[in-house]
Amino acid sequence: MKTPYRFDEFFASGMEESISPFLTPDSKGYSKHLPLKASLLAAFLLTFSFAISFTSAPLSSLALCCVYFLVGTRALIASLEDLKNLEINIDVLMTLAAFAALFLGSGLEGGLLLVLFELSHGMEDAVSKKAKSALHNLNDLSPKFATLLAEDGTLFQKSVREIEIGEKILVQTGEIVPLDGIVIAGKSLVNLVHLTGESRPVPKGPGDEVVAGTRNLDAALTFEVKRISADSTLARIIRLITEAAVAKPKVQRMLDRFGHTYASCIIAFTIALALFLPLLFSQIGYLGNEGAFYRSLAFLIAASPCALIIATPTAYLSAISACAKRGILLKGGVTLDALASCKTIAFDKTGTLTKGELNCIGIEPIGNPHISVSDALSIAYGLEREVIHPIARAICRFAMEQGLSPSLIENFRSIPGTGLEGKVKGVPVFIGLPERVQERFTPSQKKNIHSFLQKRESNILALLLVEEDLFLFRFSDTVRDKIDHLIHEIKNSHSLLPVMLTGDHQDNAEEVGKLAGIDQIYANLRPEDKLLKIGELLEKGPLAMVGDGINDAPALARATVGISMGKVGSSVAIDASDVILLNDDLHLLPWLVGKSRKTAKIVRQNISLALLLIAAASIPSLLGFLPLWAAVLLHEGGTLLVGLNSLRLTSKT
Repeated sequence: MKTPYRFDEFFASGMEESISPFLTPDSKGYSKHLPLKASLLAAFLLTFSFAISFTSAPLSSLALCCVYFLVGTRALIASLEDLKNLEINIDVLMTLAAFAALFLGSGLEGGLLLVLFELSHGMEDAVSKKAKSALHNLNDLSPKFATLLAEDGTLFQKSVREIEIGEKILVQTGEIVPLDGIVIAGKSLVNLVHLTGESRPVPKGPGDEVVAGTRNLDAALTFEVKRISADSTLARIIRLITEAAVAKPKVQRMLDRFGHTYASCIIAFTIALALFLPLLFSQIGYLGNEGAFYRSLAFLIAASPCALIIATPTAYLSAISACAKRGILLKGGVTLDALASCKTIAFDKTGTLTKGELNCIGIEPIGNPHISVSDALSIAYGLEREVIHPIARAICRFAMEQGLSPSLIENFRSIPGTGLEGKVKGVPVFIGLPERVQERFTPSQKKNIHSFLQKRESNILALLLVEEDLFLFRFSDTVRDKIDHLIHEIKNSHSLLPVMLTGDHQDNAEEVGKLAGIDQIYANLRPEDKLLKIGELLEKGPLAMVGDGINDAPALARATVGISMGKVGSSVAIDASDVILLNDDLHLLPWLVGKSRKTAKIVRQNISLALLLIAAASIPSLLGFLPLWAAVLLHEGGTLLVGLNSLRLTSKT
């Protein structure tokens, strides 16, 4: 039954080997990232071939043949395909240069060119395929099968993709809602934290809408399907992520255009040299060490952009290694380039600037109660210690901090989707969300309570009713430690403009923004609103986005650079982002921005050095002043210099 879903995920991922339905679990590990593994093996064989070339020439040649088979076959086929399509690029030039070196008897030098060439491509493919396969994790958020309620009251399982609008689904406690719909029976609290980013449980009852991906907390709910699988909330988020990823700027286009022009010119010039040099200079023949063929092939090898090809990958890999040591995972070196160009950094609020857990920040009486606030808190403690909702944990933690003991609750009862009730020394007590507690009051009492609550609407609230006495609990999310220092450093040391994007209430957002030092705040945003806002901000320049929830995923994908939290972040946000803070340490952001800008600087140095050395080797080779072995030595020496310059980025400082 699960095979069709595996095929869908496989093709949607770009046929990533790790989730291929054609392979067994054991073989998937061997098939993953084959080009990268082949290039690493070829590098080992090339080193071995060089080491034994002084003592055993036949064995060295055999190892070298294996190198050309492992990395040369794929490069040669790809280059022939490009030439067939009249597409000339750096890849074609590198392959021609490598096989030209073999033709001239410099097989080791050609093998080294191929190994470095394929190694960079293997790493690029590995990162690309991982990004393509990331979206299949979204399917884990919604069940593949649902429990349907038939007209005669019987229950049966059915594939989510086969369910039609109007059918009735039963969702038990702890289960995830598979499709969007309207509740027709039952009351419960549901958790939308991974969809909205907010940790407040939401009551649902008959007539209320539930969306796919929502977790049911309290009791069974029966709802009528309003959207099929393809149109559900999760499907919509997948489309948003895909569209946002496509809209990302392609910083590699400039290098591709340069590579095409460069390779075309070098190949054309090499052919022209081989054919017309003797016609222009009668003292130069076609054959021999001074002949046109020798000079043109030496020029082709000298001008092959080996140092240019590794100028950026080695710098990026060195920087990525340094980031990994600090607990920062980067999905590709281009991320560093993009981050270095950012002028704005947008933050989600809940779980990013804040810790993502509710704290009780106070209890106050409404009117003139007959019991003290401490007694009311003890009663609430006694009620809430029986359940595990975020609000319950916050009240219990607050009571313990006050040194209070829980009251003894008699006839305790949890009313799903409504609240908790019981008796304390024969006095009825009830606690729940304001909209549920108010159901127990007269219209005049409701009016007074509504007026009182309007003044505090920016906070998450709960009401405790002790006979006729009423107490209000207020909650808030805790701001991360020293977040104001972080924002100050981002603004002043790195000239980045901080912005807050949140689905929370405007007043709550402004309160957190004030504590953090962020002036530009956008609140009450749905996932599509965040995506639109990111688009608007991008019109002013490159932008980085920091978030942790599914609701942040489209915005993370659309931003120039998406940064997610590794511990608290959802798997979808992690998959959609370019940078993952494995330890949720936002204070690494200034260091990361500094490292990205240093990387960009070293990349520029590498490219300049590579072009200078190509000119230094190719022009003398063309004039006949530089023999082939010297041209190769100078060329590879330049490659080594570029690599050593890149290694400066491995420092954790």
